[in-house]
Amino acid sequence: MTEPRSQSPASYESAMEELERLTAQIESGQLPLDQLLAGYERGAELLKFCRERLQAVEDQIKVLDAGVLKPWTGE
Repeated sequence: MTEPRSQSPASYESAMEELERLTAQIESGQLPLDQLLAGYERGAELLKFCRERLQAVEDQIKVLDAGVLKPWTGE
């Protein structure tokens, strides 16, 4: 495993890709304890980044819909 990066991801999508790779490595059970801890910390950072990006998009949608969040219909 490469050392977890501490910089912010370039995008939501890149954060999700890194989080998926990291999760697979952690779940493999093959990481030494120090790498496991570093991976867990990086995963928490990535999760926070993704949640913040999703909240920002939701806030933008509220503004566009005059403050009323409408249910997503998928259409």
